[in-house]
Amino acid sequence: MNDQKNMILAIALSVAILFGFQFLFPTAEQPVQQEAQSTEQAANAPSVGGAQSSDNSFAPQIPGGAVEAAKKAANTRVEKLDASARIKIDAPHLQGSISVQGGRIDDLTLTEYREELAEDSPYITLLNPKGLDTAYYAEFGWSAPNVKVPTADTVWATDSQNLKAGGSVNLTWDNGEGLLFTRKISLDNDYLFSIEDSVANTGPANVDLYPYGLISRSGTPKTSGFYILHEGLLGVFDGVLEEVDYSDLQESGSKKIDPVKGGWIGITDKYWLAALIPDQTANVNNRFSHYRTDNIDKYQADYLGPKLSAQPGQTVTFKSNLFAGAKELNLLTQYEEQLGVPEFDLAIDFGWFFFITKPFFLAISWLYSHLGNFGLAILALTIVIKAAFYPLASTSYRSMAKMKTLSPKIKELQKKFGDDKQRLNQEMMALYKREKANPASGCLPILIQIPVFFSLYKVLFVSIEMRHAPFYGWIQDLSAPDPTSIFNMFGLIPWDPPQLLMIGIWPLLMGISMFLQQKLNPQPADPMQAKMMMFLPVIFTFMLASFPAGLVIYWVWNNVLSITQQWLITRSMEKQKKS
Repeated sequence: MNDQKNMILAIALSVAILFGFQFLFPTAEQPVQQEAQSTEQAANAPSVGGAQSSDNSFAPQIPGGAVEAAKKAANTRVEKLDASARIKIDAPHLQGSISVQGGRIDDLTLTEYREELAEDSPYITLLNPKGLDTAYYAEFGWSAPNVKVPTADTVWATDSQNLKAGGSVNLTWDNGEGLLFTRKISLDNDYLFSIEDSVANTGPANVDLYPYGLISRSGTPKTSGFYILHEGLLGVFDGVLEEVDYSDLQESGSKKIDPVKGGWIGITDKYWLAALIPDQTANVNNRFSHYRTDNIDKYQADYLGPKLSAQPGQTVTFKSNLFAGAKELNLLTQYEEQLGVPEFDLAIDFGWFFFITKPFFLAISWLYSHLGNFGLAILALTIVIKAAFYPLASTSYRSMAKMKTLSPKIKELQKKFGDDKQRLNQEMMALYKREKANPASGCLPILIQIPVFFSLYKVLFVSIEMRHAPFYGWIQDLSAPDPTSIFNMFGLIPWDPPQLLMIGIWPLLMGISMFLQQKLNPQPADPMQAKMMMFLPVIFTFMLASFPAGLVIYWVWNNVLSITQQWLITRSMEKQKKS
């Protein structure tokens, strides 16, 4: 009876893993589409605004919503870029331009990353100019009551036509009413823009202004569709991470955050991030919003800064930053310390088990720096993990080996008391106690592997450092599935099997190693249960075929180490028994 309970427990664990995989790999959801709103409806809707001033006399407004309702994209990206004067961006990791009209950062290409693995694949395009159906840009400015301020259509004067890494450009605009607006845009050697907006008041009256920054994105981007990965709008406010999915924002329309000091806000993809980092000493209002014009969903993440009063003859300044680039952990951590911005590394979705996942990533990165290959780093980390859990695994394997030797006695008890379940249970419990065997201890290795498996999967899935990282042979991308398939004889037959039949060499090795490991374990007394257990390697082979190759390689290597360890322990017990 206890053997059956142990088997049920093992099957339950397997089912739990299966459901866990389904949780990890659901069918990708299609973006939720709301009913189309007409341009007239959008034009009559309130514009996307900020927070009200303390005296309720003026509600500063941030551009968006109705402001863009009447503007429809009609140009290609190249045509749109050629249609206005631009400041060229030329840096080691970034190429693109800044629009002189509006002073927007709206054209960025990441020259360190390509869309596909092929060397001739296009570089990743992160930001697109305003007016396109796929517009994605950052904009900064001022909002003020009864004051002429620069708008999205304002053409600024500039002191340079180029912005290089480590350099800066200055934009100026005079409103003709005593206010001179200056914007200094600087760029570091990686992905950080520094924006310094100033207003010099040469007029006779005091002027109140509110600085703002926004990131606007048109169209709902194609996401991975995995529940374990957030792609959409996000930010950290008062030290707490806030994530908002595109579909949720479509339903709610907007989400305002209580005024906080500092923090950051932006929009993230799996590997790329555009984030606003306002002055960390200033109290700002943050908000996520969604609106729809010309059947195009538009999303905006913005902040509205505090009221700044410019007395006659005075200049007020507000400083902020824009991160636009790849979510490399070392860079995010560097900016977190450099700017004093809290939890900036949370832009990488390490998940609920970040206390395991992040150390795994750091360990793999350290091993990579010494071994020169992420695949080898994963194999080395597996050895370290196996060594760390050796005492527990050893106890478990010894118990399993003992259970295997008790299998004939258990069968005798089942024959003798098969009709009396209660007596059978009592006799089996007495046998386990007499032989000091624990039928449930064999589940410990599985329980140990589950958090390790999920954490390593998370590292492979979300870390850009693993993207397009090669192993050896045919594995040129550890973050992608094994590209081979047994159903076309691993490329010998000129046929591309459907995804379901893409059972590569490494998934097959995983299934074989899992089968061999099962043969070393105690076999269930019930023939039907034994057949069910033997079928699990086949199920897992098909299931893991779509997983990142790096994870499957880990699983194979882990099984090989477990088989070796279990075989050595069993041999040791047999020798002790003979002696």
